[in-house]
Amino acid sequence: MAMMPKRVKHRKSQRGRIKGNATRGNRVVFGDYGLQTTQAGWISAQTIEAGRVSAQQYLRTEGRLYVRIFPHKSVTSIPLETRMGKGKGEPDFWAAVVKPGTVLYEIAGVPESAAKMCFRRLAHKMPVAVRFIKRRAV
Repeated sequence: MAMMPKRVKHRKSQRGRIKGNATRGNRVVFGDYGLQTTQAGWISAQTIEAGRVSAQQYLRTEGRLYVRIFPHKSVTSIPLETRMGKGKGEPDFWAAVVKPGTVLYEIAGVPESAAKMCFRRLAHKMPVAVRFIKRRAV
């Protein structure tokens, strides 16, 4: 089941503009390895769920997967072949807005080679360019 907010203040949101790099949610916190975006964009709730399912199938029972993004933005569309001037349209799907540097997924409890292979499978499903990162030693 695709994710979406339980309730929102406004049903329809404006498109907005994605500027700059991520200052929050840009480092591995929960797991040992992470998948980080190098590009800005929208990731739909269906894509997030497809990535989660793909990673869980690869990991089976070992390891733990953390999803670090949530789709808060409603994206609207009007039906095809509709004339101009009938309004904005109904919410079509929910999307997460990501900036370069945002960590999408994290994995804990598996070796680095397994995490790399899992994220390689997951990266094919993402509409933005991503890279593999490790937790920083502090």
